[in-house]
Parts: sequence; C-alpha cells; structure tokens
Amino acid sequence: MSQRSKLEKFAENLTFPNVFENLSYKEPKLMVHYNQFVDYKGTWNASYFKNNQELILELACGGGEYCVGMAQLIPNRNYIGIDIKGARMWKGASQSLNLKLNQVAFVRTRIELLTAFFDQQEVDQIWITFPDPFLNHGKAIKRLTSNYFLDIYSQVLKPGALLHLKTDDPTLYQFSLQSIETHPKYKIIYTDDDIYDKPLYCPELAIKTHYEKKHLAKGLKIKYICFKYVE
Repeated sequence: MSQRSKLEKFAENLTFPNVFENLSYKEPKLMVHYNQFVDYKGTWNASYFKNNQELILELACGGGEYCVGMAQLIPNRNYIGIDIKGARMWKGASQSLNLKLNQVAFVRTRIELLTAFFDQQEVDQIWITFPDPFLNHGKAIKRLTSNYFLDIYSQVLKPGALLHLKTDDPTLYQFSLQSIETHPKYKIIYTDDDIYDKPLYCPELAIKTHYEKKHLAKGLKIKYICFKYVE
C-alpha cells in the first residue's frame, strides 16, 4: 500500500465510500465518488451511519490511526477523521474499508470549516492527537487549542461534550492549559504531563500512533488534557 504515489492516493480516495472531500475553501461542499455532492450537516448519524451512536471527531487526523484504533477498541461509536492532507488520510480510509469498520469516515477539509459540515450540538467528543504545535513566533492562533479554534468547536459540540488533547510538546501543553482555563465555555477535567507513569485515565490513551512511538523512543513524555464544553 505504501508504494502508491500521492496522486494515486488522491485518486483512490475519490473512489472510497467513506471519504468526503471539500475542494474549495470559498464554496464549502462535500464530494464523494468524484462528482457526487452530499450534505450530511446535522444528519451524519441518521443519514450516513444509520444509527444514533455517539459521534466522535479526530481533528488533524493524519493517517487516521486514532480513528481506526478507537473504532476497534470501542466499536459502538461513530468516528470521523478530519484533515486537509488527503495522501495521509488514504491510509486510515483504506484500513477502515479492509477491516469493515463501517463506523469510520473521513472528511478532507480545513478545520476552520467545521461548522459548514457539522451542525450545532451534533458532536459528542473531539480528539486532538499530536497536532502541529506551531512553535514559530506569531503562529499561536493556528494551534488547535487557541481561542479561535475553541470558539469553532463550541458551535458543533453538545453540552457536556468532552475534548481530548494528546501531545508530546511542552509548549503546546502549557499554552493549551492556559487557553482552556481562561475560556468561558470550557472546563478542565483532568491533566497529566506524563500519562504512561501511572494507570491510564481512559482506555483510548493506550492507542499509540506512528509518531507517538517515535516520541517515546526518544524519551519524550506524553501529555494529556481532558476538558469539557460547558456552554
């Protein structure tokens, strides 16, 4: 599978029934199967997954390892991985199909467009696993726990919805703690700056991505924040 080129992966994504793409930032529509436009906003569970299970988003999902891992660990939920990089997403999408994980889908779009594809109070949980920490000066707003993104999440989350950040980066961890603590719509539930030196807070934390394994091999500590949307 890894021998396919990026262009081949892009093309194959468009044949997958579990991959939806937004190709225009200015015109936020989702496409599947090359030219079929769909609108599942507010009806992902009823219209696509055909059930009423919890809806979990993995933001900046990369290869979708966490979506696939969570679907195997806790199968009675619906999972959608979101990322702008389709070549990476191809891996999780193809694995989901091969493993017959019908409760997993992927949306290729910018996270800034989340409200174009998900309705108010539609999402039960959000996972953010090892996102880009954007350490360069002046790029803090691009961090997925900045006030800018926290405001976006509040427009799709159900009251009481949980959010999870897993990272190896101490700067992003400290930034996130401060950002969440000072935001009026969120409350921190649990924090840990070294999750593997004690029993895990929740079973999903046992899932290790390719990059996490590299971080651990270098001796880096994995950090975690669980926080709640409180309106």
